Amino acid sequence: MTTTRPLLYLDVDGPLNPYAAKPERRPAGYTTHRMKPDGWIARHPGQPPAAVKPLRVWLNEAHGPELRALANRFDLIWATTWVGEANTFIAPVLGLPELPVVEWPDGALPPGTDGSGLFWKTRHLVAHAAGRPFAWVDDELGSRDRAHVAVHHKAPALLLHIDARLGLRAADFTALAEFADGM
Repeated sequence: MTTTRPLLYLDVDGPLNPYAAKPERRPAGYTTHRMKPDGWIARHPGQPPAAVKPLRVWLNEAHGPELRALANRFDLIWATTWVGEANTFIAPVLGLPELPVVEWPDGALPPGTDGSGLFWKTRHLVAHAAGRPFAWVDDELGSRDRAHVAVHHKAPALLLHIDARLGLRAADFTALAEFADGM
């Protein structure tokens, strides 16, 4: 058993915001929020910020207590393209405190893979973990990411793929708690 608490890397879009669900089939328990983070406004160059239509974000407030309970076992960290804006827009809805944020290197925010089939976040999170055990919830994880972590990260790691149509579910919270309890 390790004395170092594991990290829990949290992605927003997919795990907390099931953006891929059909608009008419929002998952049960989620409410709609309209948000205008700077990152969203930046995706609309040439438009004045006031003219940018707000981003639809679905959040389940019941995830807040679940994540706060996991904070007794993990150090929670945002690992999302929302970067610090997750603390501004997402954390208050879920009743979370301000969390540390993984700062991505300049130019490290492309969609998809890094050219090798590896998800672009994977190398950065292995480096960020710096040998600490970690769990990571994201909708972009695959077998190449798991293989990369197994080879390049010697501590225990749980990479939990979340269906972006469904978001985090009870079984995911159970798997995270069991992983932390096994440390």
